[in-house]
Amino acid sequence: MGLTQGFSTLNARRPREESCVHLSERNGVRSLHLGNSMVQSAMRLTVPNQLELAYTRCMMGFMLFHPHPENILMIGLGGGSLAKFVYHRLSRTKTTVVEINPQVIAAARNYFSVPPDDERLQVVIGEGGEYIAGHPASADVLMVDGFDDGCQVASLCTQDFYNHAHAVLKRSGLLVVNLLSRDKSCQNYLSRIKTSFSGHVSTLAADPPGNLIAFAFRQNPGKRVWAALPERAKKLENEFALPFTEFARKLERPK
Repeated sequence: MGLTQGFSTLNARRPREESCVHLSERNGVRSLHLGNSMVQSAMRLTVPNQLELAYTRCMMGFMLFHPHPENILMIGLGGGSLAKFVYHRLSRTKTTVVEINPQVIAAARNYFSVPPDDERLQVVIGEGGEYIAGHPASADVLMVDGFDDGCQVASLCTQDFYNHAHAVLKRSGLLVVNLLSRDKSCQNYLSRIKTSFSGHVSTLAADPPGNLIAFAFRQNPGKRVWAALPERAKKLENEFALPFTEFARKLERPK
């Protein structure tokens, strides 16, 4: 969820039983809202597979450490921005998205160009914490972006959840979590992540401010990886047109 606001005109409203899911459009950008006016996901209609919101681009910063993941697990679909980007740009990656709200899935497929399930993309209805608890050592990257009515979903930020997040990752796996820096509990969530990942946590503040992305490593990347980051960032930036050099510069290393 991004902090971008101002899309006050609701151009499409789901039926009563799905009333928590709203759509808006302004200046060629379609947005998804869940429970309030804050933007959960956004898509520029002329380039539907690009990452419109800054925080989603920051979440792709995981590629500085794991540029060729075989399996990505995402919790929270929203408008499917990250799922689409991975699907269209990382052709060898298999992605599983866990989304608890079937109306969100319907909106993503009907209004945000999320492709149907195939051998590289599976969207499943389920609760994220329960799913990862039942699939240990199955993901190279776990991406968590779960919000409802402007708040982080409580079940997706407990110590138990982060312990399971550690267990769901393969040996060199990486957890990516979207946090809101203005949330009073943000530092508590970071502390829990550090506890589950033995302190191997780096953070990246999105610009404009508001979202804080946490990267938690199942294994310490080591000094060599950090030293090679600028060169890897240049290559990734040339290939994917995302500001990886800026990400590498702004990343706060584990203490």
